[in-house]
Amino acid sequence: MKRVLFFGMMFVLLAVSGFAQVNSEVRYRVHAAGVGWTGFALNGETSGTTGQARQVEAVQISVISDIPGSIRYNVHVQGVGWMGWSFDNEIAGTTGQARRMEAIQIQLTGQLAQTYDVRYRVHMEGVGWSGWSLNGEIAGTTGQARRMEAIQIMLIPR
Repeated sequence: MKRVLFFGMMFVLLAVSGFAQVNSEVRYRVHAAGVGWTGFALNGETSGTTGQARQVEAVQISVISDIPGSIRYNVHVQGVGWMGWSFDNEIAGTTGQARRMEAIQIQLTGQLAQTYDVRYRVHMEGVGWSGWSLNGEIAGTTGQARRMEAIQIMLIPR
């Protein structure tokens, strides 16, 4: 009983003093050729496939956080180019058109962007995993006709 009381008091002390840590998560899924929508992945998990030659055609991304702000993402699609920014769980890309995603940019907005960096990488046809991109940098390729096959996304505290 004393141990529970002690930990409870520590939590209250941390919360009152402003030192309680706020956890934020990134949640995402892809639409892959021949698979459809995958289940949601969290915080650096792989969404999509590797070693199966299945192209990513669309993506949905959201952030779960008490911190004000949002996530936005821009995708480069075969035969279309950059499609413009999508926000907070909107579908970016195409489904039912057999068009591959080739690259992506991801950014945080508001106070969320002041608290976290967004880090991401993609698995590409003929290349494998790209290096990590950060805060709006391009992950993937444009002008090389290489399909994205999977993605990993994570939030890193600043």
